[in-house]
Amino acid sequence: MDNYILVTGGAGYIGSHMTLALQAAGERPLVIDDLSAGLRRAVPEGVPLFEGSVGDSDFVGDIMDRHPIAAIIHFAASVVVPESVAQPLAYYRNNTANARTLIDCAVQRRIPHVVFSSTAAVYGEPDRNPIGEDQPTQPINPYGRSKLMVEWMLGDVARAHPLSYAALRYFNVAGADPDGRAGQSSPNATHLIKIAVQAALGKRDGLDVFGTDYPTADGSCIRDYVHVADLVAAHLDALRYLRAGHPSVTCNIGYASGYSVLQVIEVVKRVSGVDFPVRLQGRRAGDPAALVAANERAKTLLGWTPRYDDLETIVRHALAWERRLGA
Repeated sequence: MDNYILVTGGAGYIGSHMTLALQAAGERPLVIDDLSAGLRRAVPEGVPLFEGSVGDSDFVGDIMDRHPIAAIIHFAASVVVPESVAQPLAYYRNNTANARTLIDCAVQRRIPHVVFSSTAAVYGEPDRNPIGEDQPTQPINPYGRSKLMVEWMLGDVARAHPLSYAALRYFNVAGADPDGRAGQSSPNATHLIKIAVQAALGKRDGLDVFGTDYPTADGSCIRDYVHVADLVAAHLDALRYLRAGHPSVTCNIGYASGYSVLQVIEVVKRVSGVDFPVRLQGRRAGDPAALVAANERAKTLLGWTPRYDDLETIVRHALAWERRLGA
C-alpha cells in the first residue's frame, strides 16, 4: 500500500497507540506532532515524524505534497477541561482554528477521509445516561465547545466537498498497550487512573478528589472508562467503514457502563495492594456529574467489538506501564 495515513498528535498517548495499530494492520502511518505534550520516543521505529503544528498550512501542505495521504486521523489537541476554562482562547486556537487549517489542506489535495478525535464533553450535562449520539450537544466548557465546532466544520465540508469523516466521541480513555509498548507517559497527566497508579507507586503523595457532592451514589463524578487499545481499534474500524464508501458518521466510543471516582480509586488500591492518601476537595469548574456512553451505533455501523471492557484490566495495564516508566 503506497499511501500514508496521517496521524496528527501521533507522539501523544492515544496517537502512539494508533501508529502501532496501523502498523499491525499493514498501513503506513506518518506522524505530525509539535511535541508540546507528545514524546519523540513514543513514535514507533520506522514511522516518519514531522515536528510542527497542524495549524501551519505551509508546513502541513508541504508534507501532504511530498507524501501521498489516503486518510487523516486527527488527535492533535489540548484536552484538559479546567485549563480550557482558564485559557479558552488557547483551546479555540489549538483545537478549532488549527483543525480548520488541517481540513483546508486536506480539501485542497482531495484527501478523502478524516477520522476525528471528538469527545463526550460535547454533551455537557446530559439529560440522561447512557448518552445517545442524537441527544442534544450543549457543552459546558471551552474544551467541549472547541471540539463540537470541529464536528460542525467537518459536517459542512463533507456536504460541500468529496470528503467523508467519522467523528468519534471518546469517553474517558485509560490503560496502556497490553504488550507494554506504549502508555500514558506524561508525568503531569490529568487522567484519574494515571494519577491513581502514580500515587500507588509513590510517584505522588496521594491524589485529590474534586467534588463529593454530585447527585451520584457516592457523591463523586461518574465516567465511562474505555481502554486505549479498544479506542484505537474503533479508529481502524471507522477507517474501514469510510473506505467502504459509507456516509459520514458520528459515534460514541465507550463501554455503556460507568464508575465513580471513588470506585476507581478503590479498584486501583485493590489491584496495586497500596492504600495511598486521598484528599477530598471542592468541585472543579466544567465537570459534569455523569457521562456514560450508549455505544450501539459504533458496534452496529463500525463493527466495533471491545476486548478490554473490564476496569481491573485497564488498571492492571496502566499500573504495568507506570512501573515500566520507572521512578
